[in-house]
Formats: sequence, C-alpha cells, structure tokens
Amino acid sequence: MTQIDSPDQPPSAVSLWSVLALRDFRLFLSGRFLGSLATQIQSVAVGWQIYQITKSPMALGFVGLAQFLPMVLLLLPAGDVADRFDRRLIAAASYVIQGLSVAMLAVFTWTGVAAHAVWPFYLALAIFGAGRAFSAPATRAFVPLLVSSAQLPRAIAVSSSAFITATVVGPALGGFIYIGGPLAAYGVCFISFVVVAFAFFAIRTRHEQQPVDPTLTAFGRLTAGIAYIRRKPIVMGAISLDLFAVLLGGAVALLPIYASDILHVGPEGLGLLRSGPAIGAVVINAVLIAMPVQRYTGYVMFACVALFGAATIVFGLSENFELSMAMLLIMGGADMVSVYVRSTLIPLATPPKMLGRVSAVDMMFISASNELGEFESGLMAGWIGTVPAVVVGGLGTIGIVGLWMWLFPALRKVDRLMDVKPDDEPLAVR
Repeated sequence: MTQIDSPDQPPSAVSLWSVLALRDFRLFLSGRFLGSLATQIQSVAVGWQIYQITKSPMALGFVGLAQFLPMVLLLLPAGDVADRFDRRLIAAASYVIQGLSVAMLAVFTWTGVAAHAVWPFYLALAIFGAGRAFSAPATRAFVPLLVSSAQLPRAIAVSSSAFITATVVGPALGGFIYIGGPLAAYGVCFISFVVVAFAFFAIRTRHEQQPVDPTLTAFGRLTAGIAYIRRKPIVMGAISLDLFAVLLGGAVALLPIYASDILHVGPEGLGLLRSGPAIGAVVINAVLIAMPVQRYTGYVMFACVALFGAATIVFGLSENFELSMAMLLIMGGADMVSVYVRSTLIPLATPPKMLGRVSAVDMMFISASNELGEFESGLMAGWIGTVPAVVVGGLGTIGIVGLWMWLFPALRKVDRLMDVKPDDEPLAVR
C-alpha cells in the first residue's frame, strides 16, 4: 500500500518512496532527466564546434546571448500562459520546438554551412531559447501539482537530483559522442527531445485553469510575478543573489578555452570538465535528499555562495587538470545548496495561482545568470584575458554575498524553510 504523507509532517518525516510511487511524478522526473541530458549534450557539441571554427572567445559568448535574448523576451508571456493553461501540453510543445532547433543544427552541419558562417547556428540557438522560455515556467511550476505540500521539499530535491545527474552524465557523454562528429550528438538530442515531449503528454494530472482577473490588463497579468516578488524580500533576495553570483562567477562558458589552450585535454576532457560542477552537485544533492536543511537556512545559503566564489578564483588560476576538476566539484556542490534553497523557498512563498508567473521571473534571472553570464564571460575574456576574467568574476561573487547579506536581512535570517508562507502570512526568522 502506498504511504500517504500528512501535509503537517515535517520534510524529514516524508518517505522518499511515497514521492516516487506517484506515476505522474515519475513521468515528470524521467522527462526532466532526459531533457536536461539532451541539453547538456547539445551544449558541449555546439560550444566545441563553434570554438573550433572560430577560435574566438567572443563567438562562445554569442552562443549564450543567442539563447538569452528570446528567453528574456518570452518568459513573462510564458509565465502567464503557464498559469492559465495546461502546463503538461505547454511543456510537451516546447520540447518539440527544442527538438526542431537541434534538427536545424544538424542540417547546417550536414550541408557544410558551418564551413562558411556560424550565424545560422545562432539562429537555431535562438529558436532553442524560445522553446526553453515556455518549458521553464511550465515545468518549474509543475511539481507542486504532483505532490503534497509536505512532500514538496523532498520532491524538489529528487527533481533537482534528476537534473543534476543529467548535467553530470550529459557533458561527459556529449564529449564522447562528439568523437563520432557533431551530427551524432545532434541526432541523439533530437530523439531525446521527442521522447520527452511524449512523456509530458502522457501525464494525467491537469492544471486547473485559473480564471482571468477582469480588473487586470494583459500587461498587468504579465508583470504580476514581478510585482509579487518585489513585495516579498526573501524571494527577491534569493533570486537576485543567484543572478549576480553566477553572472559574475560564470567560468563554465570558458571551459572550451581551458580544455583546448590551458589544460590541453581535448573534447573528452571538456566533457569531464563540464561534468565537474554537476558531479559535486549530485553528491550534495544526495545529502540534501537524505537530510534536508533544517535550521539556519539563510546563513547556510550565503556561506555556500561565498564558497562558490572562492573555488572559482582557484579554478581560474589553475593549470593542473586535477586541481581544476576539484574546484569545479566544489563549485557544483556549493551552488547546489543555493539551488535547493531557492527552488524550495519560491513555491512555499508563492500562492499556487501565481507560481507560473513567479517561476517565469525566476527563470529570467537564471537565464540572465547562465546565458547572459556566458556572454559576459566571453566579453571579459576577450577584453582582459581568460584567466583574469574568471578570477575577477570569483572576487565579484564574494563581494555580492556580503552586499546581499546587508540588503536582505530577512533572507539571511530565514531559519526553517517550512515556516516560509505566501502573501502576507508571517515569516518565521531567527
């Protein structure tokens, strides 16, 4: 008999198997894993292919920018759509779009377009970014529909584990698949995205369509997530901390340069380097699944972001493959704690009817820190050099931690995550 967890149970008392016993959650978990795996394989293939064609750090920066611009334009409308329509169908359609964009990359490679210009690749990546813009709020707002409130922290940890495991396996797998050429990598990604679309379509849980507030204009609906976050300092602080910390400490975009010119380890080594942060994250996430953060959550998060910045500095200075891998492991583990806290805090601090739009704003910040961070890293590397760019970014991350602890004292003082409430309900702090 499946164990039913009471909504009043603390997260540590919720059975892991009671979460995994839910059919729709298993489908969601499988889809998220395979979709993330394909994204990582594609990222390794595109990064290596474009750098080998251009030998330009700026070209790698434009890989991130091409994906970021459509996401930042479409995420707010996508959040509104996720709150008003069936999230599983939105997710399925968005993965079809991502599959088509990968097919475009394969066609450009097969026809020899890559030998003459890389701008068609940026066009395909822009379409990929548009697909992600709609998948992100729909999938991020889906977990609370599948589990109880008591199961939510553990379900989020398990979901994060699927994502992080994919980011461990994906880059290494992508590096080895790339030995057979970019077409092999793009073919695997296309098939994976199609399978993910079918997985989401097979989910039976339906999102209850929210009635449209007649007092709100279309613009008001789109910006409601931003307005809510501005009223909730702990959410604003958590989202913006991740934005600026990862934006400044984004060494991952420059890994093709480290693999090729500094560490001299080739595409196979690039795959391992890309897997480094995810391996560290998997280890820490396994700890979080077994032992969720119970107390002093705000202080723990800030300490881990500072550790992320320090490890970034050491990585930037390293010319030793083993030391570089160790620093990437630490970076991934430290970042995982921040991801876990933010991913759990936002659903708990947000009314269900607003979760799609708030998740869209969160994803906009994440995209800025990742894709725009890649552009910033490429720009800085082209301006002051690769190693100085990474070191300065790590120092900036540590500075952001100190500033945010001062600007958002409520976030710093968050004690137990389960005490976080939406709207104007009191927040327990310590």
